Amino acid sequence: MSQTASALPPRALGLAWRFIRPYRRQVLLALLALVLTALVTLSMGQGVRLLVDHGFMTGSAEQLNRTLGLFLLLVLALALGTFSRFYLVSWIGERCVADIRRAVFDHLLTLHPGFFEDNRSSEIQSRLTADTTLLQSVIGSSLSMFLRNALMVVGGVVLLFITNVKLTSIVVLALPLVLAPILLMGRRARSLSRQSQDRIADVGSYVAETLGQIKTVQAYNHQPRDRALFADTVEAAFEVARLRIRQRAWLITLVIVLVLGAVGVMLWVGGMDVIAGRMSAGDLAAFVFYSLIVGSAVGTLSEVLGELQRAAGAAQRIAELLAARPAIVAPALPAELPRAVGLIELQGLHFAYPSRPQQAAIDGLDLRIEPGQTLALVGPSGAGKSTLFDLLLRFYDPQQGRILLDGQPIAHLDPATLRSQFALVAQQPALFRGTVEANLRYGRPEASFEQVEAAARSAHAHEFIERLPLGYQTLIGEGGAGLSGGQRQRLAIARALLVDAPILLLDEATSALDAQSEYLVQQALPTLMAGRTTLVIAHRLATVQHAERIAVMDQGRVVAVGTHAQLIETSPLYARLAALQFGAREL
Repeated sequence: MSQTASALPPRALGLAWRFIRPYRRQVLLALLALVLTALVTLSMGQGVRLLVDHGFMTGSAEQLNRTLGLFLLLVLALALGTFSRFYLVSWIGERCVADIRRAVFDHLLTLHPGFFEDNRSSEIQSRLTADTTLLQSVIGSSLSMFLRNALMVVGGVVLLFITNVKLTSIVVLALPLVLAPILLMGRRARSLSRQSQDRIADVGSYVAETLGQIKTVQAYNHQPRDRALFADTVEAAFEVARLRIRQRAWLITLVIVLVLGAVGVMLWVGGMDVIAGRMSAGDLAAFVFYSLIVGSAVGTLSEVLGELQRAAGAAQRIAELLAARPAIVAPALPAELPRAVGLIELQGLHFAYPSRPQQAAIDGLDLRIEPGQTLALVGPSGAGKSTLFDLLLRFYDPQQGRILLDGQPIAHLDPATLRSQFALVAQQPALFRGTVEANLRYGRPEASFEQVEAAARSAHAHEFIERLPLGYQTLIGEGGAGLSGGQRQRLAIARALLVDAPILLLDEATSALDAQSEYLVQQALPTLMAGRTTLVIAHRLATVQHAERIAVMDQGRVVAVGTHAQLIETSPLYARLAALQFGAREL
């Protein structure tokens, strides 16, 4: 066990034990099978001794049959024990890795969006797949091999001493020479294993990013450059892997030379004792058997330790994900809010994104939105409009100030309760791989099909859905691939209608659409906005010039509030934006 502890840092051991612990019964049975198979294997040395001394050397067929029958019984017991050990250990490995993947994914869903700004999603995906697969191999195979061979080494050395003390001394003297390089090279192997996993993650990240934007890649004829960049990434991963493989190769070579060299010396000394009559041929055969077992076990240990080093790096990367703490957490005693009326108050908000702490995204913002009111947010890019939506949904908390919903500070609410009060229609609607119906049910899985269809009709989406090959059961690709922008937007509106939340957040739902699609979406919006407090981010003023109130934002502040006509007269920024979009004649 000291070898394992040196191979795996405490954090990795803690992670492994955390997921193995629920299956203690299976672990105990696997350990029992492992110990039994080790004992049977070691007993076979005595079977070899009996076969030589009481079978071959006596010339008695009866003795040979008896000893051979005993030997075959040991073989049968070994086979049954190996079956049990292999099945149980492999089951534990697969079960634990499935639990790890679930735990990591469930934990990732609790982390705030800022975490994913600082950590590439493709690298996280690599940790969730490649690293857990490596752990499965270790828990379901390598760890068992380590324990089994450790038992074989200990048991084999004990039996060697019992068989012949002088010859055993040669083997014992050789063992430190084998173990020392393993321990000395272990730290370096662990570092290279971690680097290797990181480079593999880089490869996966580049593939995901490039193929995810393949149209842009091909449109700009960027393939030659991407090939070169990807080749550099692959070669960097190969170089680290080469160093790791070379380290292991030297280690295995050294072990083989030392172990087999010691066996050769031992055979010469033992052979001389047999010739001199100081030792029987059966004892020498048993001793050779035990020596080979010990040598083979030590060689296997050196290889398995390399796998454990790799697993240590993988476990550490997974443990880092599980150790990440969400910045947004529910209060110990969250306030109750069954269904919001829709009164929103923003009081002295100051906020900067964690990745850009010196740059204020919201700077001293005060605003009040009455229940059922539609408020449009306009302003240049970077004014803080989308950031305000992030704060309302509590993806981030402001550094100063507070947000109240129906008089309740949103920090006093459970984030899930808070977000259930909002329906979001983004400029680029998020659709997921699956059926049309599953995407519409995304915010309300328990809705009946009649409710799903009613929402689609209200969003002017039912007609095009019915024309799809399988209607509502048609599978759509990732991100809604195969659907037009207007169709995706109407599905997003239908999804928001189905949720039936009291507050609606519209992030310019029509800016990227053609005229016909925009008309259909605009026809659906009044139904969606009816009776709801609505905040609309508007890049095109034509879509909001008839709004009840328009808030003009600039550099994280609200610089003016009023109607379109009022702002044309009182807000130079709004007048300039309007002039750019409408032209002076229309003003």
